[in-house]
Amino acid sequence: MASAPFKKILIANRGEIALRIICACKDLGIPTVAVYSEADRHSLPVRFADQAVCIGPAKSARSYLDIPSIISAAEITNVDAIHPGYGFLSENAGFAEVCEMSGIKFIGPKPGVIASMGIKERARAIMKDYGVPILPGSEGVLQSPEEAIETAAKIGFPVILKASAGGGGRGMRVCWNAEELPGLLNQAQQEAGAAFSSADVYLEKFIQAPRHIEFQLLADEHGNVEILGERECSIQRRHQKLLEESPSPALRPEVRNRVSEKLKEAIKAIGYSNAGTVEFLMDENGDLYFIEVNARIQVEHPVTEAVTGIDLVKSQIRIAMGETLPEILGGPVQFYGHAIECRINAENPVTFAPSPGRITGLNLPGGNGIRVDTHAYQDGVIPPYYDSLVAKLIAHGKDRDEAIARMKRALDLFVVEGIHTSIPLHKRILNEPDFVAGTFDTNFIKRWM
Repeated sequence: MASAPFKKILIANRGEIALRIICACKDLGIPTVAVYSEADRHSLPVRFADQAVCIGPAKSARSYLDIPSIISAAEITNVDAIHPGYGFLSENAGFAEVCEMSGIKFIGPKPGVIASMGIKERARAIMKDYGVPILPGSEGVLQSPEEAIETAAKIGFPVILKASAGGGGRGMRVCWNAEELPGLLNQAQQEAGAAFSSADVYLEKFIQAPRHIEFQLLADEHGNVEILGERECSIQRRHQKLLEESPSPALRPEVRNRVSEKLKEAIKAIGYSNAGTVEFLMDENGDLYFIEVNARIQVEHPVTEAVTGIDLVKSQIRIAMGETLPEILGGPVQFYGHAIECRINAENPVTFAPSPGRITGLNLPGGNGIRVDTHAYQDGVIPPYYDSLVAKLIAHGKDRDEAIARMKRALDLFVVEGIHTSIPLHKRILNEPDFVAGTFDTNFIKRWM
């Protein structure tokens, strides 16, 4: 049974995800509070939230990452819940714990679960215990170069070093032989320590031409878990995703079903609740290997919404209010057609150099099967202090061919003037024969560029 609805929700984020959460709250009839930095004073979340509180200057460390300022804003506006969105503090167990101690519901997993999933080798061990396939690798954090060489010799080169507390490609090194391993281990540890305040590094077998597959999950606070299919996220540059789709054009149904069942068992066993994503690498044989759990909503969640008809952000809020998944979903999960998302970033489509500035002209596409999630508006400014995301363009069709055709049409109608964007890059991607055929991997952009 559901508890009483939230009286008011604070959104501890900015940009399109803040606006997305405001929309979900409006659907549920729940008032919202936007927090903003001085650089975002004229943003759409500030305009459309019921209340707005400035929490500091432009730099994230003094605004969107400033926990005391956010908690103060929550207390003075008398909210009873905080939605962290993605990025910033969304996977910060300390922030979730402070919310809990302050009597404010954190719309996400429990602090202890976030902490355990954030330590990659710990998450890896948990998944292994429940039969989720993992890559061969070290048993936990590497303690010495000698241990790294011994482990690599057992599983075979090439191997990859990864920061245990990391993400986004930092603290990551590919090693091809024993001679270079000690030096690369030292580099990875130094980079991990600088980026994540933890120099812990572990080692895995390196798949040279992998595909990146992730499974969307919802789990309530009563032990119910649902896996909402997978997304293909292999079109990426330097470990940053550019285009995502659901379902994957390459995942075999029997692998999908087997991994989904194992994930249900593992997620239930660890006491996970709310939305989350479990990421995998797929090798050339079509087999999946666990990478990590992202204990939050993902940027690319709209493609899952398109193929299931389930509002993931509303589901997050309803789960946090104590509702069960059977109440929220209303029956078995059904899948419809194919969806693709293009991330429209403020950057040069050839050099990838950031392109912040004022938008002097804007036309957003529409029509059947098209959705645009954006905080951009004509004369609005994309500031240089944060990520470069301008909009997410989502196309849905009865099959992959129709989704591609609709995305091409939408990209042709999408006009952003005053700044460079990645729209021309996406047009090229959608016309590449390997993409159209679905025969690509995470090296697609590197080979192509």
